[in-house]
Amino acid sequence: QVQLVESGGGSVQAGGSLRLSCAASGTTFSRWCMGWFRQAPGKEREGVAYIDSGGSTSYADSVKARFTISRDNAWNTLYLYLQMNSLKPEDTAMYYCAATLTSVCPLLGSTSRPFRYWGQGTQVTVSS
Repeated sequence: QVQLVESGGGSVQAGGSLRLSCAASGTTFSRWCMGWFRQAPGKEREGVAYIDSGGSTSYADSVKARFTISRDNAWNTLYLYLQMNSLKPEDTAMYYCAATLTSVCPLLGSTSRPFRYWGQGTQVTVSS
C-alpha cells in the first residue's frame, strides 16, 4: 500500500525555522520526482519545491534561498524533507508532499498532474 505521511508542521514566529518530513513507502519512490506543495485558505495549491531522482532541485521564487528540499533513500522508505528558514506569515499554509511516476520533474509552476500520490498534509502557521 502506497503511503506518504508528512510531519513536522507547527506554529512559529516570523523569522523562525521548521523542518517538514515525509515518509513515502509502498513502492519504489527512489526512482521518481518528489515535491512539496502548499495551499493557503482561499488560495490555489502551489508547488514549493521539487527534487528529481538524481537530486536536482527547483524552487518557487517565493521560497528560493529560504527553503531547501532533500531526499534520503532508506531500505523500503523514502524520506523527503523541506527545511524552511526565515519563515514569513505568507508561508502559512497546509503543506503536502507528493510523488510522480517519472524520474524527471515537471516545470515548477506548471501542471501538478504528474504527481500521482499525495500525503494528507501538515499545517504550518507563521505569526508576525
